[in-house]
Amino acid sequence: MDSIVEKLLLALFLPGLLVILFTRITYNHIVALLLSIALIAASVYAGYSTPAIVFVADAFSLTIGFWFATRMRKQSKKED
Repeated sequence: MDSIVEKLLLALFLPGLLVILFTRITYNHIVALLLSIALIAASVYAGYSTPAIVFVADAFSLTIGFWFATRMRKQSKKED
């Protein structure tokens, strides 16, 4: 997986999905965001996210995932 295109595509989808997954597990979207940021920081520290555009894609995906998780939590509270 050395291609920048592959890294960019993964960076666009995986962080957002991680936020949603962790929200479902922890029942708290803020904790889910912090866990996702910690995982991304570890991958950056290990050197898996070398081009700067990957950082931007990670941040964009985290933002969209956090927005969706917040929306999902509000809808589930309305149903209760």
